[in-house]
Amino acid sequence: MSSISAEVVRRLREETGAGMMDCKSALVEANGDMESARQILRKKGLAAAAKKASRTAADGAVASWRSDDGRIGVLVEVNCETDFVAKTPDFQGLVKDVALHIGAAAPEDLAALAEQPFAKDQALTVGQLVQEKIARIKENIVVRRFSRFEQAQGAYGLVDSYIHPGAKVGVLVELAAVSAAQAASPQFHALAHEVAMHVAAASPTYVHRDDVPAEVLEKEKEIYRAQAAATGKPKGVVEKIAEGKVKEYYATFCLLEQAFIRDPKLTVSSLLKDGVAIRRFARYRLGEESGTKPAAQ
Repeated sequence: MSSISAEVVRRLREETGAGMMDCKSALVEANGDMESARQILRKKGLAAAAKKASRTAADGAVASWRSDDGRIGVLVEVNCETDFVAKTPDFQGLVKDVALHIGAAAPEDLAALAEQPFAKDQALTVGQLVQEKIARIKENIVVRRFSRFEQAQGAYGLVDSYIHPGAKVGVLVELAAVSAAQAASPQFHALAHEVAMHVAAASPTYVHRDDVPAEVLEKEKEIYRAQAAATGKPKGVVEKIAEGKVKEYYATFCLLEQAFIRDPKLTVSSLLKDGVAIRRFARYRLGEESGTKPAAQ
């Protein structure tokens, strides 16, 4: 056990909620591999929260921008060092400016974004703009990630966003409609915003169960089988329990199968009528390792 550092044990404990010695034992069994240790803890039923995401120590803000016609939307996370700076008008203005620039300039990735002439001042690149802010604010600032949704030509629908008060959680969603009239209706706009708020609160990982990668699903089944087998259940019962747990997994992680936050008697899919569909979403929580979750095509 001496080869496993206290820092690695601490990290695993924070991510899983399991006890210190359980974490150390799992790491020893996994030869120091964090992912294998997480799986060992889950199979033994020692992890307190399977969904708990890894987070960084960064502060900052999440912001969004949307075109007037609702065909383009942006979600961006910008990090700084302290909550004090994150709340300043100077930093918040930078975050909004970066979101607007991404909407207008459509960079392919963060590297391209840094090299683009800034939309509001072509004399500066976005990277240079950030460096100037660092010099003035005297804290490190990083544009950490962004998602940009743009509706396909000829498609009907809407891109909407929601930023939770405090700017620590933000959501971008794209809904599909069957006609321009439907896409322009107040009911459709209200539904898009309800879906965005639901995603912020319920934190789904996928739109549909078909979006769950086969390897992820199989790994979950292995865990459920191991948990059931540990209770002494016969093999046939173990499989039935595993299948039941898979349905619970879908209801927890798949947006369409989640209970709607405003009325748990309804699922999100039951809200989608008259041909309306959810194309994709992105949900950012400040500091976590998440990104865009597209729908299956």
